[in-house]
Amino acid sequence: MTETRRYLQTADGTTISYTVLSGAGPTAVILHGLAGSGRELLPTARALAGRRVILIDQRGHGLSTRNPTDTSREAFVEDVVNVIGTETTSPVDLIGQSMGAHTAMLVAAARTDLVRKLVLLEGNEGGGTPDEHAAIGDYFRSWKVPFPDRQAALDALGDSPLTRAWVDDMVKDADGLRPRFDADVMQSAIEAVGRPRWAEWERVAAPTLAVYADGGMFTEEQKTRFVDRGHDVTRVDLVGASHDAHLDAFDAWVEALTAFLRAP
Repeated sequence: MTETRRYLQTADGTTISYTVLSGAGPTAVILHGLAGSGRELLPTARALAGRRVILIDQRGHGLSTRNPTDTSREAFVEDVVNVIGTETTSPVDLIGQSMGAHTAMLVAAARTDLVRKLVLLEGNEGGGTPDEHAAIGDYFRSWKVPFPDRQAALDALGDSPLTRAWVDDMVKDADGLRPRFDADVMQSAIEAVGRPRWAEWERVAAPTLAVYADGGMFTEEQKTRFVDRGHDVTRVDLVGASHDAHLDAFDAWVEALTAFLRAP
């Protein structure tokens, strides 16, 4: 399985970076969450051995443009549609976590012809309050960067699967480690997720797997309402997992994912 880094230029001047893992179709496309990148989902991609997989660094993240002019949900969706159209003419299996799940859901709603199956890990219709979104931006702005080294970063942020993924994705400059993302862009991007997209969710036609963690960010009421308002939705609950279950409940996550993708 070879891994190739590619770039796509959008109409608004944003560069979208993505990695293609060689293999057979149907192609699987994976979208990371807020402040992440395709890198943290490489283990998931490699677990789909034999499949062709595309890992997209969404705008403002990873090796894509750090400060895009447009952080609307529509811009994120258009980027994914453009990458899919560039790489394949057949419907894909679209997989997303958290904000990436929200992006994936909107892509599946807008372009039913492009999505064969949809997988949402810790995703929903959107929401959150302005105060919650501002708190996320404030948290990222509070980082005392640059961090001298990896251990210093972990000491400051706390050593967890998520913080290790953040630290491992940092840029190493002459004076230390810095995140690849901008805090203001992260706040703007998550604010755009704030408007619930029930109409879009109810338009999704692709068979969908909704994966939730028992230690995730959604209440049972939220999970049930979301699944009930979808079409052809299978729900799987992961035990002993967090919102970032692809990192801290990897085996259970991959088992649920691969079983769904293999099913007729």
